[in-house]
Amino acid sequence: MVLSWSRRNVFRRAKKEKSQTQLEVEVVIPNHFHCPVSLELMTDPVTLSTGITYDRVSIEKWIEGGNRTCPVTNQVLTTFDIIPNHAIRRMIQDWCVENSSYGIDRIPTPRIPISAYEVSDTCTRILSACQRGDDKRCQELVGKIKVWSRESERNKRCIVGAGAGAVLAYAFDCFSSNSIEKHVVLLEEVLEVMTWMVPLGEEGVSKLSSGASLNSLVWFLEGKDLASRQSAALLLKEVCVQELAKVGEVVEALVKMVREPIGSTSTKACLATIFNLVSLAANREGIAQRFVELGLVSLLLEAIVDGEKGVCEKALGVLDCICDCEKGKEVVKSNALALPLVVRKLLRVSPLASGFAVSILRKICDKREEGILIEALQVGLFQKLLVLLQVGCDESTKENATGLLKLLNGYRNKAECTDSSLNFEHLKKPF
Repeated sequence: MVLSWSRRNVFRRAKKEKSQTQLEVEVVIPNHFHCPVSLELMTDPVTLSTGITYDRVSIEKWIEGGNRTCPVTNQVLTTFDIIPNHAIRRMIQDWCVENSSYGIDRIPTPRIPISAYEVSDTCTRILSACQRGDDKRCQELVGKIKVWSRESERNKRCIVGAGAGAVLAYAFDCFSSNSIEKHVVLLEEVLEVMTWMVPLGEEGVSKLSSGASLNSLVWFLEGKDLASRQSAALLLKEVCVQELAKVGEVVEALVKMVREPIGSTSTKACLATIFNLVSLAANREGIAQRFVELGLVSLLLEAIVDGEKGVCEKALGVLDCICDCEKGKEVVKSNALALPLVVRKLLRVSPLASGFAVSILRKICDKREEGILIEALQVGLFQKLLVLLQVGCDESTKENATGLLKLLNGYRNKAECTDSSLNFEHLKKPF
């Protein structure tokens, strides 16, 4: 029994030492397979006019950064043409196959990048299809752009640089003027592609801000398809605010998106659109009142409680604008969560969020309402404002904070300050 146990131990030890030896084997990549810029294995080797080979992504970033010389030789480039080095690429692929046992994957054969001419030609064909009202042909061409964009980031930059955004905005406006249900598949495709082309430029925004386009965007925002709803939300924040304010059901659609969030990206986009409407629109007070009537204040407070930084900043910004209208201010004052929650977020999110928070507190803290001032002191506002002034803030925030301190100072003997980080029983979710 002892001998058997000893043999097993010997075999186990030998097997363990063998596996450790295999792990210690280091695969050395040949020097000429390294990109001189990134020092990593090249996946798409290309050669400059100087004869030096680089990885395509690295050398394109180098040239786009404003550099006009070869990184290795420092020679001034007479041309920025880059030629695929198929010989080196095949050698790298063969080497990857030979070392596949060490977990090295074979690099794929890269596709040839598209040219500006190909994109311009496709855009011309899209415009022609729009003028003919050819839904099917236009959908094929948009799908072609979609496939190109998936191949590489370089293709995306080429597509955007060729002005495809304005062309797709025109196509969206053109087919939105007819029955939306009839062209819904095409419009969904165009929406998806346009989201990564933002900003669309002046011409693209103009087309997207037409009555037909805005009605179509709101229609998709209220729809059931999650991808289309998110795309519509991302594009709505790019359109002209004055034109968007004229669309009948946009307020209801935006509130629905905040109430039934798809993700933080779409929530931030909707909050940005709401902020533009309640701060820049000509009839912003009426729009703000409508948002208040639809219960936006409670939704904003919920977003502030457990939203990420971007969501929290935008929610506080919208709440600040809503407090500019009398009805909005009264609803915020009457909500038991508002004051302690806004005080809680001071100095916890970002300088921008703190600025919005101080502005909100300045608007809802009235010297004629002693109860609100005492509550503000009890949740630690006085101390937080002192710290805010010490760490520094912009002039507007400093002015609001100073005004609040003067207002609160007269009531300090009437209130016993407590820790503002306490948990409130009426909260649905903890801080």
